[in-house]
Amino acid sequence: MQVYKFGGASIASPERMRALLPILVETPQDTLFVVSAYGKTTNALETIHLAANKDKEEAHKLAKELENKHIEFAQSLLHETHLNNALQHLNVFFTELQWAIDDVTPDHFDYNYDQIVSMGELMSTTIFYHFLVQEGFAIHWQDIRDVIRTDTTYRDAKIDWDFTEKNVQRLLLPVLQEGKYIVTQGFIGATADNASVTLGREGSDYTAAVLAAMLRAQHVTIWKDVDGLQNADPKMFANTVKIESISFHEVIEMAYYGAQVIHPKTIKPLQNHNIPLYVKCFLNKDLKGTLIQNEVNNIFYPPLIILKENQILMQVTTRDFSFVTEDNMQHLYGIFHKLNIKVNLMQNAAISFVACFDHKEADIKKLISELEKEYKVLCNEGVSLLTVRHYTQEILSDLTRNKYILLEQKTRNTVQVVLI
Repeated sequence: MQVYKFGGASIASPERMRALLPILVETPQDTLFVVSAYGKTTNALETIHLAANKDKEEAHKLAKELENKHIEFAQSLLHETHLNNALQHLNVFFTELQWAIDDVTPDHFDYNYDQIVSMGELMSTTIFYHFLVQEGFAIHWQDIRDVIRTDTTYRDAKIDWDFTEKNVQRLLLPVLQEGKYIVTQGFIGATADNASVTLGREGSDYTAAVLAAMLRAQHVTIWKDVDGLQNADPKMFANTVKIESISFHEVIEMAYYGAQVIHPKTIKPLQNHNIPLYVKCFLNKDLKGTLIQNEVNNIFYPPLIILKENQILMQVTTRDFSFVTEDNMQHLYGIFHKLNIKVNLMQNAAISFVACFDHKEADIKKLISELEKEYKVLCNEGVSLLTVRHYTQEILSDLTRNKYILLEQKTRNTVQVVLI
């Protein structure tokens, strides 16, 4: 039993979806497919959500355009009988999307977002399912909202593990044991009141990991448009190096520091249940890819480079010259927690605390407003955070050449630099 996750790029067009067949026909039948929204669908749904807050007529128009794109996609793949079945299936979600737009109110931004954006995965998996039925696969389509139960933290919902695992054993495991494939959605779930939720960044990878852990799968494979993990983002850095094998520990460190590889929350359920994770290329299934597992012995890692741009470096100083010790730190972290703001780097002195955050303008405005009640706040905007694991001084000098360093922290294995 195994889990395959296909991201939006792998099904971005009818041609891409059709090109997955060589992978799928070699896949054992007791395999669960976790599939994302195709192409730029999530971006389109986010635009619809924003429009719905201002002009519902415009939002409905944009939704209709998105519906037509999915219909055209299905028409390019499916023969008449299967197309008619798919369109009936899709119409359920087209209607749900229109209802979600009608229900938008300005005071429930995150809730409304999830009701709208969750439709992307439901529509793409519907097409994927009917395509595979047409190709002769014994396959079951599952609405993951009937499986994954969460709290009401919209846009970053927390999974009710015990309740969800019971649903997995009841709804998914018997189907797989019958020797059927299952296709379901990544990124989404539902609350106890059946409201749709999303699971946060890289939610589809996380879905695959959670379901694999609950099914005690042999392994998980994430199919991407690269031939494996690189030591840095090839879009940002030249001469990157492919990593053949890497430990969960290294990957979770990379992801924590901001690498767009595998989200930290994806790693935890796999590591906890010792389930290997493969990252492979859907453009060439014969490439070896990268293996991520608990222990990797005798591996010499190249420098692992992560660059987070659009950062803000903030200095918080006590107005009464009280020390920034445990009491003040507890208070500051209480504010960060309340506003759901992640600290990417921090350092404190006698009466000041310096931290680096993602510069999300609305969140930062709220943070500054809250902090200024008791502290003096100074900011450096437009900075970048560079992290290098297994660094050398030569690499660090090369990466920071012609940059002004605002803050630097080093341990034996890792260096982090805030620069401008």
